[in-house]
Amino acid sequence: MSTENPLIPLIREALAGVVDPEIRRPITDLKMVDEITVDESNRVFIRILLTVAGCPLKTELRENVTNAAQSVEGVSGVHVELGTMTDEQRDALKVTLRNGVPERVIPFAEPGCMTKVIAVASGKGGVGKSSVTVNLALALAARGRTVGLLDADIYGHSVPDMLGVGDARPTPIDDLLLPVPTLGIKTISVGMLKPNRSDVIAWRGPILDRALTQLLADVHWGDLDYLLIDLPPGTGDIAMSLGQKLPNADILVVTTPQPAASEVAERAGTMAGIMQQQVIGVVENMSWLETECPHCGTSHRVNLFGEGGGRMVANELSKRLGTEVPLLAQVPIDEQLRIGGDDGDPIVVSHPESVAAQALVGLAEGLDSRPRGLAGMHLGVTPVAN
Repeated sequence: MSTENPLIPLIREALAGVVDPEIRRPITDLKMVDEITVDESNRVFIRILLTVAGCPLKTELRENVTNAAQSVEGVSGVHVELGTMTDEQRDALKVTLRNGVPERVIPFAEPGCMTKVIAVASGKGGVGKSSVTVNLALALAARGRTVGLLDADIYGHSVPDMLGVGDARPTPIDDLLLPVPTLGIKTISVGMLKPNRSDVIAWRGPILDRALTQLLADVHWGDLDYLLIDLPPGTGDIAMSLGQKLPNADILVVTTPQPAASEVAERAGTMAGIMQQQVIGVVENMSWLETECPHCGTSHRVNLFGEGGGRMVANELSKRLGTEVPLLAQVPIDEQLRIGGDDGDPIVVSHPESVAAQALVGLAEGLDSRPRGLAGMHLGVTPVAN
């Protein structure tokens, strides 16, 4: 009768500390450890099952498994072999990822979900809504929060490029997708699902609705503190669908100081009120340009796009919605904000000392300090009279 090598339980315990780089859960919980053997010279063989053969982060996973096994005292060498799960094993994994629920559901709409969903809206394009969303997500992650970022701007998806993952593809597990991890957050976009970057999305209402459902229900986001959703500008199909699917989502309205932008931004906030969502505040982007005077050498603020638009939107929405809608942040014009978006190196990461980055970090701090919990949320239950 053979007995198990005493190193095997120690190695298995060490592997419990290895987290899958995409799913963000221990590989032992995911049943990815298929085999552990130790020979007479204490050389270790480990077989790891990947969800799909082309897993983009398999090199990182192999290294992490090797390092964990080598950390066990007495191990003289480690060889890691990578295999692939069977269809049955992937089906079991999908049930595990959905917490035992096999059918598709939108987890963020489930009663008791503690993820804070913040949808970022604007009345018109060109006000920097996506830049604000990307940098806000990264600023929240820098505070130790687990953050997902959904690019729901179906026609104008720019989030992947702003994060430097424009060519990345989510890993599929049959009909389940794993969001792309980058810069400490998880993200997904329709732009990542197109066969070619140049392909045009030409969908109408019903297809847009189904696409939004799939991005919410068929993506394994895991346990998130925050899900940020970059909405398309205006008050169209996606905004209405989101209100129906995620009535508990908070809305953050982005505008610029000029009246032409602030007036249409009010409509975006009013739409949220119609859908019974809470508008948590207004962000005024491109508030001013800080420039040095060539004559006196002192720094001056130049209001290129006027001033007061953010405050105007906040005041008007407060009246329309019957609740206080504060002006949460004013973000000045900064060339590095534009460069960071173009180069996939967002300003809160590349130039955290800048005034614009500090305004966005302050926005994250303010939002993160809001009370968390179920108070005031729709719980999907109806009281029954005795």
